Amino acid sequence: MKNKIIFTILSASLFLNWSCTNLEEEVLDESLTGSGQAEAISGAIAPAYGQVAWVWRHTNYFGLQEIPSDEVILPYRGGTDWYDGGKFLEAHMHSITTTNDLVGSAWNELTKNISRTLSAIEVLTPLAEKGNLEAQASLYEMKALRAYLNMLALDSWGLAFKKESSAETSEILRGQDAVNYIESELLLVVDVINKDQGPGRMTQAAVWGFLARLNLNAAVYRDPYGTPNFTTEDMDKVITYTDNIINSGKFNLSSDYFSLFNDDNHENSELIFACDQRGVLKNEHSRWTYWSLPGSLYGRPEFTSSDGTDGPAITPDFYQTWVDAYGSVDPADADSRFYHKNQNIPANLEDLTGVDPSNDEDHYYCATAEDYEFDRGIIRGIIWGPRKDSNGAFYRCDNGDYRIYPVIQTKGNGPDKNVAYVDLTLQVDFTNEGRLHHAGYRVSKYQFSRTSENANNYSSIDIVLLRYAEIYMMRAEAKLRKGDSAAALADVNTVRTSRTAYAPIPVALSSIDLDIMYRELGFEFYWEGLRRTNQIRFGHYEDSWTEKSDNDANHRLFPIPQTAIDGASNTLGYLEQNRGY
Repeated sequence: MKNKIIFTILSASLFLNWSCTNLEEEVLDESLTGSGQAEAISGAIAPAYGQVAWVWRHTNYFGLQEIPSDEVILPYRGGTDWYDGGKFLEAHMHSITTTNDLVGSAWNELTKNISRTLSAIEVLTPLAEKGNLEAQASLYEMKALRAYLNMLALDSWGLAFKKESSAETSEILRGQDAVNYIESELLLVVDVINKDQGPGRMTQAAVWGFLARLNLNAAVYRDPYGTPNFTTEDMDKVITYTDNIINSGKFNLSSDYFSLFNDDNHENSELIFACDQRGVLKNEHSRWTYWSLPGSLYGRPEFTSSDGTDGPAITPDFYQTWVDAYGSVDPADADSRFYHKNQNIPANLEDLTGVDPSNDEDHYYCATAEDYEFDRGIIRGIIWGPRKDSNGAFYRCDNGDYRIYPVIQTKGNGPDKNVAYVDLTLQVDFTNEGRLHHAGYRVSKYQFSRTSENANNYSSIDIVLLRYAEIYMMRAEAKLRKGDSAAALADVNTVRTSRTAYAPIPVALSSIDLDIMYRELGFEFYWEGLRRTNQIRFGHYEDSWTEKSDNDANHRLFPIPQTAIDGASNTLGYLEQNRGY
């Protein structure tokens, strides 16, 4: 077999005991090769690893983590786009119902992924018991992946599924029982799992990292509705597991922050666990790249379909945390994680005084497809990009390069359509003005893949799920909660000052407390699906922010989808709805 896993998409009817029927397999990569046990092993683990991308899809688990947080808002754009039954509005306001499709989709894809790990375990176990070393190694990975997925379920719904045979009905675990189970599963494999398969596979470092994350949040998981009790025992475990990774010498903090989210990030030594895409999956996650970007912006001029979607924007509240941190200095001039300018707009063109779409025919610069790269980070104001002519083709320079103009607002139905430039504003909300297509600063953390054949599919960019910076930050938080602020400050500053590839390099902090720790987590990990969890752990999930005033602690957990409750109704008391729904 080839070293790259061959991913497949399996559509299945899932029942309470996760038995799968009516399987239809769509092979999304090269034809299957090999025979015998090697093919059985690869075929067992591929669907489980391949499903991770669907769990973290923007309209599944990723959206469920971002939209309800203070980091992101997704209004009903112009009264025409992104309503989707109101699921994003409900999620942001914390008024989610048991039939919300964002919750339902995330639940379905996650439980499907857990089911696939179990299917793999059932295939691999007899082979491993007969002494097949490859099967043994893959078995450890599947057990670790199942534990990680159960931790996602615990984080969002307050439960985990314990099940060792597809013939059994899952045991539902909550609270300390769920924490103990997930921890035991990770500890079972941590000393025997592979150490160097790379970020697309479960490794010893990934297991240590998830053990640290589990224990950092264990106080919340034990009592999701109360005030967390961060015990010394929990924090000592976090420190031990993060020490193991740091002392291993296998990982490095990337000097170029945004390279963590580029085409070649699979080889970046900061990545510990990621969804390995590398051009394998047709329907993969370019969505993390273009979901937030303006719909009138095109990321790759070779492809007229490489536009954004005018989806989520940064809330004014999250933006304000950057402003508060840097005071009179613009965050873009203080912290390279906030913004990195890639576009080389000539100085004589940047001043748009007296220029508008009616008179800017010659107000452009030329760039090759290879040289054109949109800016990264948090994007504000007027943006620049390729422009289409009346036939839908991009304008070209005399030498064949692409003309790069201020981008005209061509999407939506607002008063600025076709007569003004896309001018991204701070204010974004659910009012008529605040939901226009230009409203809100946008996130462009991930690159448009240069290897994609159409900029929308076959991306080579791994979806980052655990990286070395989080190891330092978890250790810092654990030390801080134990009262060792000096050691915590050193770890946070190690991360802050490591981004030296281009200015401005964030300067070292002089002090730290829990408020600054929380702020720094937001700066380092925005648009990576961690904000909701961090908000709950730091006691900020009941705060008010743009279009959200709900302060019900019951809403820290999401409702179990009504379809799942109904499906379990023949077993009295088996799957009980979460409190407050």
